[in-house]
Amino acid sequence: MRFKSNRYKRAAQQFSREPVSLIEAVEKVKSFESTKFDQSIECVMHLGIDPKQADQTIRGSISLPHGIGKQKKVIAFCENSDIEAAKKAGAVEAGCDELIKKISDGWMDFDVSVASTKVMSKVGKLGRVLGPQGKMPSPKNGTVTDDVPTAVAEFVAGKIEFRNDAGGNVHVVVGKQSFENQKLIGNIEAFITHIKKIKPATAKGTYIKKVSISATMSPNVVVGV
Repeated sequence: MRFKSNRYKRAAQQFSREPVSLIEAVEKVKSFESTKFDQSIECVMHLGIDPKQADQTIRGSISLPHGIGKQKKVIAFCENSDIEAAKKAGAVEAGCDELIKKISDGWMDFDVSVASTKVMSKVGKLGRVLGPQGKMPSPKNGTVTDDVPTAVAEFVAGKIEFRNDAGGNVHVVVGKQSFENQKLIGNIEAFITHIKKIKPATAKGTYIKKVSISATMSPNVVVGV
């Protein structure tokens, strides 16, 4: 708390850390002192998985029912025949060899990369560059596909990727503070439901241990599950 802003400290004094309903949690996060920008709302789920076990990795993508209030910069690794369609779908860059070289030379001004299955053998050489930033295309999160234009359109519109961290946590942006309460609630419920559906068969004990939501510059509020 020593390094938190005065705004954060004031917000932290307004509530207890006891779990509340999702409706109450959203109301509380939205009631915190506002900033000069529209803060993102994030949902964090602490899961009862062993992150060291490959068969317990939680990874994928989901289109939330009300979007996240932000368009993403998407690029597409594809064959020449798909370049025009990918750009019409919203890709800021599309292509193969030239795009791979551009990224190899240091260009990284994008949020998501989508790749055609036909060119992944070439894109693989970017693993060391894109992997650490979470931007490497992967079949597991829907960014390697035979239908590049559709994937581009989905991610531009706000489809989100997720992957558990080393502590067994999964966190995603679920909207903006300016969203109507019901839209935030709908997005959070959709995400929680999705995570429940993809529970690894090898995960034992309590699967969802804790759920919390917070704004960019606010304390987290624990949601009862």
